[in-house]
Amino acid sequence: MSMTTLRFSWYKLYSELQGCVKCRLCESRTNIVVADGDPHAEMMFIGEGPGREEDESGIPFVGAAGRLLNELLEEAGIRRKDVYICNVVKCRPPQNRDPFPDEAEACLPHLRAQVALVRPKVIVCLGKVAARYVYDRNIKISQQRGQVRQVKGFYIVPTYHPAALLRNECWINDFVADLITAKRLLEGGTSPNSPIE
Repeated sequence: MSMTTLRFSWYKLYSELQGCVKCRLCESRTNIVVADGDPHAEMMFIGEGPGREEDESGIPFVGAAGRLLNELLEEAGIRRKDVYICNVVKCRPPQNRDPFPDEAEACLPHLRAQVALVRPKVIVCLGKVAARYVYDRNIKISQQRGQVRQVKGFYIVPTYHPAALLRNECWINDFVADLITAKRLLEGGTSPNSPIE
């Protein structure tokens, strides 16, 4: 049995998340939003946190930004059912604000467990919050989107959050280009990853 199997299991992850009160976000949530998609996916998408519709449904990226993400995934030749989608924080921040640093830090062990269990070859960070905790703490997403980084055997591709595309349609072509970059990296046959350290 590998160290990853000993340290992480889906049962342990869901057990720890059930009724989680590690940060203030638990006070106003309706549902804990863990993930959607294939738990054996080679491509993983990480957003920042659930919105209103996600909080109500318990599924990430089902609101307006999620519907746009679905369209753009299809445009890039990626099927949503073939990827794994989650967020940095699993509970909705009030008024859809960015998660506070202590909230994100409280949830990072869950995100690390998800990465360790899914073992994707490519991680796409949707927006600055996800990129800050997975790619580079000092990232400027407008300058560094699409710049691939390889970490411990997997690739990380930072790009815009789909919600930003709803406000700035001029970024859509760049977003689709980043999705195509991620798909090409996947097709290049990289090896499975280790957890984020």
